Amino acid sequence: MDEEITIIDSNTRNEKIKNFFINNKKILFIVVSIIIISVLGYFTSNEIKERKKIKLANQYNLATITFENSDKQKTINRLINIINKGDATYSPMALYYLLDNNLIEDNDQINSLFDLLISETRLKKEIKNLIIYKKALFNSNFISENDLIKMLNPIINSESIWKSHALYLLAEYFFSQNEMQKSKDVFNQIILLSDSNNNIKVESQKRINRDFSE
Repeated sequence: MDEEITIIDSNTRNEKIKNFFINNKKILFIVVSIIIISVLGYFTSNEIKERKKIKLANQYNLATITFENSDKQKTINRLINIINKGDATYSPMALYYLLDNNLIEDNDQINSLFDLLISETRLKKEIKNLIIYKKALFNSNFISENDLIKMLNPIINSESIWKSHALYLLAEYFFSQNEMQKSKDVFNQIILLSDSNNNIKVESQKRINRDFSE
């Protein structure tokens, strides 16, 4: 008797499962299709991104090779094109190459390229902070105190690993402007900062001992 009940229950359960699939076959087909399309889309998207990355790498290498062959304008055009692509790896590298080799003399054009990276390129937070610091460093010789502070504020007012670098740049700027008390205050701030870069902290202490000792 128990065996017959078990068989009946099993048949009933199988019949319910069968009916469920029959009654919901359209929905199940749609769900399975969505899953398959999503998986294929994910792998296709990754493949496209990887191909774009390889293409940009080749473009970057070609740009640097043309510079070595003394074709300056082609190098500039190719590197600016890479910056405009908004790639998190090669766009910053392209700008650094332009700066390191002094390929662009127009400060406004350089700042517009910095702004393109900072505002329109998807970067990790600390990479963006590094680019902000580099922009401030580039501009520090010809902008006002207020403009430099405004430029560095996103880093100074954060817990960024570049905070002590930004403060050191500001302290050096004040020193160059003969704002001795402001310079000393910022050097002291670096020393008191718990997570300052150790080398910068040491250099700050040296500067205070050397330039501000009475």
